[in-house]
Amino acid sequence: MHPEKVCRERLRVLTDLPNIGKAGAADLVLLGITLPDQLVGRDPLQMYHDLCRLTQQRHDPCVIDVFISITRFMDGEPARAWWCFTEERKRLVASA
Repeated sequence: MHPEKVCRERLRVLTDLPNIGKAGAADLVLLGITLPDQLVGRDPLQMYHDLCRLTQQRHDPCVIDVFISITRFMDGEPARAWWCFTEERKRLVASA
């Protein structure tokens, strides 16, 4: 079995995800995500907009970077630091 697949199968709580601590996990729970595998196929930009709507505040755009990092990771990509997705987020937001 591929090592990264094993790693993903061992994820039990949201804080097991790369780039997710207690605050990030709390944001995910607000979105109705309680298990890492619930991130598969999710749209990180929509997650961000939903979080802003639910909390009635605009969150730092870097939250989008984190959401991209964890959705990509759960979709099978290697774990990468959230700031690796900043340029992609800027392009994504500009085109939305």
